Amino acid sequence: MPMQNRLRVLRAENGWSQAALAEKLGVSRQAVNAIETGKHNPSLTLAFALADTFGKSIEEIFRPKG
Repeated sequence: MPMQNRLRVLRAENGWSQAALAEKLGVSRQAVNAIETGKHNPSLTLAFALADTFGKSIEEIFRPKG
């Protein structure tokens, strides 16, 4: 199921580029872009890493579309 997310907003609030966020997470900039644009859902491990990076719960970042 595709997911909606707040990554772009959270990243902007922190002043991070996609490349900077990717470096923090140990993934490619393209992976961050694919998740932000809804083309790819992150693995559970990556979703937890994103939540930890932003100090949010997974539910505060991701929601099912629809």
